[in-house]
Amino acid sequence: MKRICGIALLFALSILAASCGSSSNSSTSSVSSQSAAVFVTGEDAPLASVVGFDVTINSITLNGSNGSPQVLSTATTVDFARLLGLRSPLGFNTVPADTYTSATFSLASPVISYVDMSTTPPTLSTISAQFSPTTGSATQTTVTVNFPAAMVVGSNGLAGLRMEFDIRQSVAVDGNGQITGMVNPTIYASAVQAGDSTGQVTDLTGGLVSVSASSNSFIIQGPYGHQLTIEVNNSTQFNSGWNINNLATPSFIGVQGSYQADGSLMASNVEVITESPSFLSGRVLAVNPTSGPVQQITLWVGETSADLVSDVDSIQTLDVSAVTQYDMCFFDNLFTNALFSDSTVIVGQRIFIGGSYSSSVFTPQMISLRFQGVYGMLTQGSVNITSGNVGNFQLQNNALIGYSLGGSPLTVGTGNGTLFINTTGLSALQSSGSIPLVAGGLLFVDPITKTPVMAAALVADPPETQ
Repeated sequence: MKRICGIALLFALSILAASCGSSSNSSTSSVSSQSAAVFVTGEDAPLASVVGFDVTINSITLNGSNGSPQVLSTATTVDFARLLGLRSPLGFNTVPADTYTSATFSLASPVISYVDMSTTPPTLSTISAQFSPTTGSATQTTVTVNFPAAMVVGSNGLAGLRMEFDIRQSVAVDGNGQITGMVNPTIYASAVQAGDSTGQVTDLTGGLVSVSASSNSFIIQGPYGHQLTIEVNNSTQFNSGWNINNLATPSFIGVQGSYQADGSLMASNVEVITESPSFLSGRVLAVNPTSGPVQQITLWVGETSADLVSDVDSIQTLDVSAVTQYDMCFFDNLFTNALFSDSTVIVGQRIFIGGSYSSSVFTPQMISLRFQGVYGMLTQGSVNITSGNVGNFQLQNNALIGYSLGGSPLTVGTGNGTLFINTTGLSALQSSGSIPLVAGGLLFVDPITKTPVMAAALVADPPETQ
């Protein structure tokens, strides 16, 4: 069993590296002789107990030598709490060729959702928060962030803006660690290239709208009301049994890839998550029973299909006793059941539940384990190196995963394909002492210790507060 566990972990790490690694795909499409395209992605850093942090971005404006064009002009509400360790597309626009040194974010209507795990079942509280008086009005504010390095946008080119909303620094707490409802926005922003590891889209899901197999492309209804064209090529990896020729509606699709100059995405990975028309997705708060095949899952719901939208930002307890299909995102093979099954659903996992909805009743039919991020403090002296970046370390998490571990640290496994951001690898972590880290990947149960373990696709040392 130990050998099976070790092989399965290494296989999971290799798949994660393949699905989240860098890509050299590019496009030669032009926009105009005097303009270029800019894409915007978002991610976050977390705060313990916060499961939802919705902020409306009214606009994002680049500040350049010759003007201040907007790269996002349509009000877009983003749940940044979901994006820890993940990167989702927020917008795409053309701007004049110029050198841009900062971006101004116009924000409104922050809403904080957090859970109390001391109750049975866990309870959810939601606060219509206010911005700090020093940053603007109670409901609207603007924040200008200087880039570490200038964004040079050349004619007919493609540039990217990476945005990270730091919830830990932004959401105020009192002396007892309780959320006060005040928000002082802390945002990091930097220029990136589409092919950079920090510029690629790692979290895009949506309903399939149409397929053009002859042109190797399809369209999905993505987040924030956008329809996106997805292109595939010979390097694109589909999950088992799928390809561009057998995609069909209704399907819910996951995509990872890189922006192109025409606004489409070149996919490195495509996953048919489910053909079920209805779904709920979010974080596991409780399972019943606590060991053995799960019969009920209590879920904080962050995303749904259109017919279940009233369940967004709520806690739902679902009967999953009849579910037999358990998948892991972006791959399905003989190791899947060894890593994720009805006996290995645990508190803290991010999951997707597909099914049917009839007569106001949702019936689960499949469950998929999804990518997620974990924030915590590196346990000093816990880094073990087998070879290169193959090894593991301990991460002390004080949120849902720490709760499921009873306060013990989480074991994070890494491989040579793991992407390290703002740190050079395991050897650097070994001499770093106790520092904050974000690990992103798949969270599953070690079959030997029966405790959570993460196969990490990325490990990031968060930027310092600006």
